[in-house]
Amino acid sequence: MTSSRPYLLRSLNEWILDNDCTPYIVVDAGVQGVQVPTEHVANGQIVLNVSPGAVRSLVIGNGALEFSARFGGVPMQVFIPLQAVMAIYAKENGEGMVFGSEPGSPDPEGGGDSENSAGQRTDERPSGRPTLKVVK
Repeated sequence: MTSSRPYLLRSLNEWILDNDCTPYIVVDAGVQGVQVPTEHVANGQIVLNVSPGAVRSLVIGNGALEFSARFGGVPMQVFIPLQAVMAIYAKENGEGMVFGSEPGSPDPEGGGDSENSAGQRTDERPSGRPTLKVVK
C-alpha cells in the first residue's frame, strides 16, 4: 500500500484550518532532500507555520510538501520530503499528530533489521506479514 502520511497531512491541515487555527509542522532538517532555511534549524529540527497567510502555493503531494515563503524578508522555495515531516499541530491548542515510521519504510538512520555475528535476528519484530493478537 502507499504511504498514509500525505493523506493524513492534507486532512489534518484542512481540519486545523477549518477550526480557525494555525497549522505548524515539525521537520527533521537532517533528512536528505530537505530544503529549509538552515539559520532557523535548532537541534536538527525546524518548526514551520504553513498557514495560507504565511506561505504561498502550498502543495502537499504524495512524496513531498513544498511552498514559497519569506524568512527575514528573503523569499525562499521550501521543499520537504514527506518522510521528514515529524508532526503537524495547531499552534493555538497543540492538537494534531506526531508521525512515527511506517511499516516497510527505511529507518531514518539507514538501519533496518539487525543481525548478530551468527546471522541471527536481534530485533523483536517478527518477519513477514503483520499479525493480530486478541487481547482480553
